[in-house]
Amino acid sequence: MKIIAFLILFSSFLVGSAQKVKWNGPSVDFKNGKLKVSANHRFLEFENGKPFFYLGDTAWELFHRLTKADAEKYLENRREKGFTVIQAVALAELDGLNTPNTDDEKPLIDNDPAKPNEKYFAHVDWVIRKAKEKGMFVGLLPTWGDKVDKQWGIGPVIFNKENGFNYGKWIGNRYKDFPNIIWINGGDRSGGDANFEVWNALAAGIKSADKNHLMTYHPWGGSSSSKWFQNQDWLDFNMMQTGHGERSYAAYKKLMIPDYLLQPVKPTFDGEPRYEDHPHDWKPEILGWFDDADVRQAAYWNLFSGGFGHTYGCHAIWQFLTPDRQPVGFARHTWYDDLDLPGATDMLNVRRLMESRPMTERIPFQELITNDYVPETDYIAAAKGKNYAFVYIPTGSTAGIDMEKLGWKESVIWWYNPRTGESSKLKETANQGKQEFKPETGGRGNDWILVIDNKDAHFAEPGK
Repeated sequence: MKIIAFLILFSSFLVGSAQKVKWNGPSVDFKNGKLKVSANHRFLEFENGKPFFYLGDTAWELFHRLTKADAEKYLENRREKGFTVIQAVALAELDGLNTPNTDDEKPLIDNDPAKPNEKYFAHVDWVIRKAKEKGMFVGLLPTWGDKVDKQWGIGPVIFNKENGFNYGKWIGNRYKDFPNIIWINGGDRSGGDANFEVWNALAAGIKSADKNHLMTYHPWGGSSSSKWFQNQDWLDFNMMQTGHGERSYAAYKKLMIPDYLLQPVKPTFDGEPRYEDHPHDWKPEILGWFDDADVRQAAYWNLFSGGFGHTYGCHAIWQFLTPDRQPVGFARHTWYDDLDLPGATDMLNVRRLMESRPMTERIPFQELITNDYVPETDYIAAAKGKNYAFVYIPTGSTAGIDMEKLGWKESVIWWYNPRTGESSKLKETANQGKQEFKPETGGRGNDWILVIDNKDAHFAEPGK
């Protein structure tokens, strides 16, 4: 009886440990050099050729709402989870011009883009340097979109073509020598109509001063940067926002697949998908809340459909909600209570799987799937490298695989559990005909990844 009790306890310890593994050391090594677009124009990599996996978190109000101590707490938590990019805004969304930061400093004097407040930006500098110490890039938005196009925001609108260029030149010059910057123009707004020339000018201003860093554009929901800026030289890679209203693969059919087919070829990815603990379509009483299963689906659908990286988000964290602040968009928890939600922890499993196989070979490979019909809520997505394939099965349904399309003779088959990061070898098999694979559990929240390796490649187990 004691032996049985011990085995149960030991098994529980192993499962708990698998779910709580932390990233060891800095998240990335900046000694690899600057970021650049890969030779095949599908991915990002460092100057020395080492692939870079963009695993982002939306921390839009990071500079505006957190003290240095809280910023370090947040950044350390994200380092432990393997995040490589923190997306944050210099001129923040939530009354970022007129409500001061925690040091009682506003970003601009008299809300004039030509008069930046040095004390405010010294705090921004500190946070970016702290992220660098932890091995993380900052996806830096020069401003949120309401300062260009108010729409539903607070504003005020302060930018035009002329001062947009000058502010871009100033902020570009300030951060050109920081090694951990990725520029994100825009801020949840359309890039078209009257906005086009302002965003273009802001980008041109940054690029006139800073030749060291890549740049993209953060669009509003249901859109991609490609819609307006695909042919602009400053747009190094595309970012889409599938947003907070979809719970099916339809969002990726609408945005990812068209982006992937565009010419000229540019890397693309989902930079704002459904957030964990966000009400589905802002209707919690009807549709409920997005959870860890939703954020995992978004990640793997994005990556297996052509995304070079992925951004996670949590509703309480982007706004750094505390009990003394008014919630935005039905947020229901504090940021520090939501730091360790299961979906955030699961992102480390995403990174480890992607980095355990050659990343810059990965292409969408839906022709591998032989199922006659799969609902878009249960969509089985496949991707392939030269010697491996990934198949994401979001609800544990049976996946039909055309083994002869893999391109090699014998395979090693694995199941990878995206909830724990654990893998188990299923079998070795000749690549003959069509085979079916059924995960050991099914239903919502029971997602699995079938990993098919070329036996001759001698890969380690997935995620290692």
